[in-house]
Amino acid sequence: MPDVNNLARKLGTLAAVAALAALLTALLSAVGYRAGWFDVPSAFALLRWSLGLAVPAVVVALATLGIAAARRNVTGAIPAGLALLVALAAAWPPLDGVMKARSLPYIHDITTDFDNPPAFEAVLPLREGAANPPEYPGAEVADKQREAYPEVGPLYSSVATGTVFETAQAVARQRGWDIVHSDPLSGRIEAVDTTLWYGFKDDVVIRVSAADDGTRVDIRSKSRVGRSDLGQNARRIADFMARLDRALEDAD
Repeated sequence: MPDVNNLARKLGTLAAVAALAALLTALLSAVGYRAGWFDVPSAFALLRWSLGLAVPAVVVALATLGIAAARRNVTGAIPAGLALLVALAAAWPPLDGVMKARSLPYIHDITTDFDNPPAFEAVLPLREGAANPPEYPGAEVADKQREAYPEVGPLYSSVATGTVFETAQAVARQRGWDIVHSDPLSGRIEAVDTTLWYGFKDDVVIRVSAADDGTRVDIRSKSRVGRSDLGQNARRIADFMARLDRALEDAD
């Protein structure tokens, strides 16, 4: 009869090695892109490899935990439990990306004003060579945005335009955006936001203008690379508008 406890230890070790390899591959994908070693397709290919290692690691770790539990072998369960945690940590980023890619439209340019989207000007030199052109794509993208992100829209405030502009600039800085251009006379702020994991550069333009009952704020956020932004630009706009709204309530 085979030594079940020995089998559990071997399976746990195998799961741990696969999980560690998956995690290191995921880290290499992000670090390599930031360092300029890989382009976007190569970095994402490594992420798929990471998922390919993590999924079997999860399966083997779960099987090992089942064996260890049946045999009441706590020692054998420890490496399997650690392997499971590491494998899940490595599997989550690509799985999350896949789920978002399947549920969200393939767009990367989000605006609060479809009729007159704020245009990029000061950041244009920074976008040279970017895969995505700076121009707004048009009605097809606008329709997809309306369906996917109906909550994205302009912010209206009774606070004076000048105060709104200064507050918007402060909120942008609080978010860690790199302010490229700021002009209170035209009410325009252009900035660059860098994503945490891969360091993707997304460009943002904020327009503060007078409205009938006070001030209107519009914002546009666009990725430089990638067909789909996985909802990043819409989340960025929603977060900025919520923070700005709270700040203006305090100032009013």
